[in-house]
Amino acid sequence: MSGVVSRRQLLQGAAVTTAAAASTAAAATLPQSWGDALDSLLQSHFRQMSSEEVQQALRRIEREVQRRYQVSVHCQATAAQPGVVFGYALNLSRCVGARRCVEACVRENNCPEDGHTQYIRVVSQDRDNRTLEGADHYFQPRQVPEQGRWYLPVQCQQCADPPCVQACPVQATWREPDGVVVIDYDWCIGCRYCAVACPYWARRFNWQQPELTADQINPELHYLGNRPRSAGVMEKCTFCIQRTRQGKLPACQEACPSGARVFGNLLDEQGELRYILTHKTVFRLKEDLATHPSFWYFTDP
Repeated sequence: MSGVVSRRQLLQGAAVTTAAAASTAAAATLPQSWGDALDSLLQSHFRQMSSEEVQQALRRIEREVQRRYQVSVHCQATAAQPGVVFGYALNLSRCVGARRCVEACVRENNCPEDGHTQYIRVVSQDRDNRTLEGADHYFQPRQVPEQGRWYLPVQCQQCADPPCVQACPVQATWREPDGVVVIDYDWCIGCRYCAVACPYWARRFNWQQPELTADQINPELHYLGNRPRSAGVMEKCTFCIQRTRQGKLPACQEACPSGARVFGNLLDEQGELRYILTHKTVFRLKEDLATHPSFWYFTDP
């Protein structure tokens, strides 16, 4: 509604007024961390930032990580590649429930290793009753695979019509041209509407500042991907865009011990992913919701 001032606009106006009131000499004596905090507060939405503003934000993020974790990092904002729409297929006949994908995802995406934040959820199902309602989300067997069990990994499905995007009141989340649904962590207000809207349990709320050591930090960061997040924001799987937009595979596929995961470009007619979608009997979770996921499941004959 025109004429209504949002909380962010009010804060920005107050910050600008305060900054303008400070003398140049006094401002020069402020710690750089204060200036970075002010820049973060005044920062525009990522999609409205100029190239220069994006570069300034990337350098600020690098300084913040350096101060917090005492490690040098490189943050990028690699854009979606033309002619690429990412998709995923997972062979349920091969998944053994080892959760190596979960472990690799945590390390790659700078999630705390205490298990509090995991983007991939592997559920265990009875082979004779393969329903999500009856699945065990917290199975802890002595070894896997278990006799008579069936494993279903679930993560962000990168929907073509994502309900989480529609639910966000501040447009902090959106779908990129390569099909990846992303979040501007600096714009997110942590309302969790997206988590309520998502039918795949794919959104995670960061309840606390991540506890990471310097040797646990993945130094190759992406603004919309795996950069360390602050407490109070939403986060999720982004198909490892810090890797996949560089032509690499997502960490979960590389870590899979049974070759159950296949990642690729849906527009590549000669790729393995397109072969699977053409020649296998595939399905998508909760297709009746018309979210049109870019994540398929299939089984061997």
